[in-house]
Amino acid sequence: MRTKRWFKMLARVCRLVLAATFVVSGFSKVIDPWGTALKINEYLSIYSLEWLSGASMAFSIWLCGAEMMMGCMLLFKVRIRLISIFALASMLFFTALTLLSATLLPVEDCGCFGEAIKLSPWATFLKNLALLPMAAVVWWRYRPDRIFAFRPAEVVLALLFFAATMSLGVYCYRHLPLVDLLPYRVGTDIWAAKHDTAAAPEAEVETVLVYRDRETGRVREFSLDDTEWQDAERWEWVDTRTDELPALRPTVAEFALRDAAGNDATERVLTHPGRLYMLCVTSPDRLPRACRRRMAALVARARDEGAGVVCLTPQPLYGAESHDFGSGPVDCCNIDASTMLTMLRARNGVVVLDDGVIAAKRNCRDIRP
Repeated sequence: MRTKRWFKMLARVCRLVLAATFVVSGFSKVIDPWGTALKINEYLSIYSLEWLSGASMAFSIWLCGAEMMMGCMLLFKVRIRLISIFALASMLFFTALTLLSATLLPVEDCGCFGEAIKLSPWATFLKNLALLPMAAVVWWRYRPDRIFAFRPAEVVLALLFFAATMSLGVYCYRHLPLVDLLPYRVGTDIWAAKHDTAAAPEAEVETVLVYRDRETGRVREFSLDDTEWQDAERWEWVDTRTDELPALRPTVAEFALRDAAGNDATERVLTHPGRLYMLCVTSPDRLPRACRRRMAALVARARDEGAGVVCLTPQPLYGAESHDFGSGPVDCCNIDASTMLTMLRARNGVVVLDDGVIAAKRNCRDIRP
């Protein structure tokens, strides 16, 4: 009896830890479906499944919403037997996936907490390895329950959680993330942040050991963490060198603009005095009509109030210095596609600068001239 009570307490703690993890992980990703879709495309590329990339956004919203929904159902014990099976299955899958990501098919970041928390592949694997037995405990605790015996209240809660989580993902896709965790958040002075040398980490130095295989004569390089080179009977030392790894630059430091002639326009745009509207357009030739009308009205209003306007696009300009949205030509500059998507999580929209500081960001659907 005492053991049973102790196990029930353990299962409760495991359930709450799993629920909190799923809710935090799901929420941090579902509010930024663009970022999750990019991470999914990275995995698809690693596993040679690029043909599925067209469904990455839909899968991003579904995956993150389902994870958050699962956490809510664990938290409120809604059809706990069924959810414990899903939790255990998902932990088995992601533990195996992160092990591959840390060894055979490495990735820089798993993206399991979106932009909120960055974990290395090994840290992610260890995190999943700690959660896996918790999922097993919860599954074992509730395995006598019936799987599909939903009570009316459970049906209502399940539908409510499903509608809330999926709607949150769709809303953030159609507008912008509810919480901006990226470097280009409102209040950022892009020009100052771009030249903030204190934010750039120092370069790292890596020691490389060069050994020759005594049997085959082949030369091989090892890091200090490797242990295979310590076999003196097989490996003969050849050389030791140090390589300086390039410092990882902050994302804002990579912000760069080029005009139609290929000249650097970064300083001219970012140091523009007063207000400046940066119209971010993925492809000017394929801009939806409704978005084009909103941008045309915004351009007209900007000129009335004496503000500056510039069009940023990753598409080649082919010498065209301007683009007409319907209310007069607007100067255009080229920007890297990933930089633009980091600055504005939308295909098209506007970033407003006041003396170089980001004052507002809007998806094209939310532009109100």
